[in-house]
Amino acid sequence: MPPSKLPPTIRQRRLGAELRRLRELAQMSATEAGRLHGTTQSRISNIESGGYPVSADRVRTLARLYGCADQPLIDELTNMTGGRTRGWWDEYREILPAEFLDTAELEHHALAMRVACAIHLPGLLQTADHARALFKDVVPPFNPPEIEHLLSFRIKRQAVIYGERPTPLSTVIHEAALRMGFGGPKVARVQLEHLLDMSEHEHISVRVIPFGTGSYPSSGSGIIYLKAAVPQLDSVQLDTDTFSGYVGSQPQLVRYRAVLDHLEGTALTPEESRDLMYNVAQSM
Repeated sequence: MPPSKLPPTIRQRRLGAELRRLRELAQMSATEAGRLHGTTQSRISNIESGGYPVSADRVRTLARLYGCADQPLIDELTNMTGGRTRGWWDEYREILPAEFLDTAELEHHALAMRVACAIHLPGLLQTADHARALFKDVVPPFNPPEIEHLLSFRIKRQAVIYGERPTPLSTVIHEAALRMGFGGPKVARVQLEHLLDMSEHEHISVRVIPFGTGSYPSSGSGIIYLKAAVPQLDSVQLDTDTFSGYVGSQPQLVRYRAVLDHLEGTALTPEESRDLMYNVAQSM
């Protein structure tokens, strides 16, 4: 696929969506914005869909036109401008669905991440054998080459929590996820030991919600909250049996921050969580 025909990345789409939000807050139509900016309604619409590269100067001009005085937000929007930035995930563009690449791109740019899981363990903390067992259990089944592509992609994603400047990761996991036993007792025990090891890192928090705690908001969803330099540009990835996608509107961000706050308030302390993980691992 020629570069000019590649679909916009999730950051390009988010930049366009934020410019549309600013225009709508200004109660201005795309036609009026185009006229005042010396361009066309279709060009404004293409910018807002992420389908047309936009320069930093144009973002500043549009922000001024829309009466936006939030300089930190404008600065971060200008950082999202320009052409497509290629990352390691682009080598999978013709192999894996676009939402997989979107996840890797968002994780790459996130300043911090908060994750909540009810049944599965966070992908960033999975061992290769655990992940392989999950991929083999999908219905309809993946073929062997697809499994290996998915596995290599998942392992490469984990680079964000390693290195000299790892991304802080805060996770809340239900006890059910610890006891699922994917891959059999040996694989499950090694996975829990890995989880214990990772929880000892200063930038990684693993907290467990034990059985008997009661309600678990959004228990049908895996939640990944990705923090940006300004809260308006945070993103949330949701993953269920019927939906995998991203939300970024302000009411949705507020809601999922509250959900995660609730879950963290319900969970055991990190020390108590390690004790529970150790006991579950010993029982495997």
